[in-house]
Amino acid sequence: MKKTIKLVLALAALSIAPSRAHENHGHESFSAGEPGDPKKPARIIEIAMSEMNYEPSRIEVKRGEQIRFVLRNVGKEDHEFLLATTKENLAHAEVMKKHPHMEHDEPNGVRLAPNKTTEVLWKFSKAGTFEFSCLIPDHRDYGMVGRVTVK
Repeated sequence: MKKTIKLVLALAALSIAPSRAHENHGHESFSAGEPGDPKKPARIIEIAMSEMNYEPSRIEVKRGEQIRFVLRNVGKEDHEFLLATTKENLAHAEVMKKHPHMEHDEPNGVRLAPNKTTEVLWKFSKAGTFEFSCLIPDHRDYGMVGRVTVK
């Protein structure tokens, strides 16, 4: 009983303080912008994820534009979509090597099983070049990386 209570309290602390979740990889702010507003219009971009590939892998958006990414895993393995800077994704990939089954609870990322579809709604409020990548061990290393250019 005491172990269950401690686990519940630990999980509650993670949900209250997301900046400590994920071995300090939670975000109070995001480099690539911010979570989108579902009440506002968004351009839809469909991305197919398969073994070590995103299609399309290069996207251009305007600063301030809201995008509804419709993500379809058409592959045979789990894949991820994590939108950040290259530096942030490389650091996060190192954590994933230690915890390969880590589930993402961030608005800029998702893990998706084969034959599943989900959405990520994102507002690109900052100009620059960002990436989306699969941080499951080895996937990024084998080329599962895409780019978003925000003008």
